[in-house]
Amino acid sequence: MYSDKVLGHFHHPRNVGEIENATTVVEVTNPVCGDVMKLGVVVRQGKIAEVKFKVAGCVPAVACGSWLTEQLAGKFLSDLSPLPPEEIETALDGLPQASQDAAVLASAVLKRLLEKVR
Repeated sequence: MYSDKVLGHFHHPRNVGEIENATTVVEVTNPVCGDVMKLGVVVRQGKIAEVKFKVAGCVPAVACGSWLTEQLAGKFLSDLSPLPPEEIETALDGLPQASQDAAVLASAVLKRLLEKVR
């Protein structure tokens, strides 16, 4: 049902938690299923020095949040751009059709983060 990448991120999620003194924190709720993803970052000298996420949602939502934090860690803000949900799905070797909203949630939280930090 789920790819090895999805299960790997679910069973061993990266960068889970909250950052006490985050530079920016954003939260997005998926109106379709009710999943909530929160993303916090510390930005130093234009670079994401620390990133963490929390999610209340399904297995793919956890996987998408975990994968997203890996993509953001250590990157310069100027190098980041929004990611379409399809790119997140592809990077995780696909999601079941009923779970594709998890990639939409991760894409939306990144978009909100970029709007807030720029």
